[in-house]
Amino acid sequence: MLPLITPRLNLRLLDDQDAPFILELVNDPDWLRFIGDRGITSLDAARDFIHQGPLTLYKKHGFCMLRVGLKDSDQAVGLCGLMQRDNLPHPDLGFAFLPAGRGAGLATEAAQAVVNQADEEGRPELMAFCQPDNQGSINLLKRLGFVFIGDYRQKPDEQVLHLYRRERPQPARKQE
Repeated sequence: MLPLITPRLNLRLLDDQDAPFILELVNDPDWLRFIGDRGITSLDAARDFIHQGPLTLYKKHGFCMLRVGLKDSDQAVGLCGLMQRDNLPHPDLGFAFLPAGRGAGLATEAAQAVVNQADEEGRPELMAFCQPDNQGSINLLKRLGFVFIGDYRQKPDEQVLHLYRRERPQPARKQE
């Protein structure tokens, strides 16, 4: 159920008022390095991104990338959520944070909330991928129980990424 609330964060659907945040995030040097240039250079393009990306995905699948805001100030610090790619059998976890949201465990807190919700909804498996040199993302995925399963390309002509998988923990069996 939305919104997701953690001790320090609120995760919610994006809306048109989030366009300045999206414009800043998708042009952040780490976004450009690890995710890629989306060509979003105006507030109108950022609003289009919100509607054609996360909100369309939410209408279709019931999940998407969510705006991560600080609970005390509602300052937007990142995105975190699930996506469904045509070439993956299960939803994949994604996250990206502005410099103001890095280094304090906020990505881990947000991602754990998304994973917990996926578990509660009965999703048997989640995927994730990142560039092989993105050690911060790799460490976060491992903390959440994701395991490296091999190389992955979103499209045949694109760069090699590392693919991870997390299976939903099974409930403990009762001792007899």
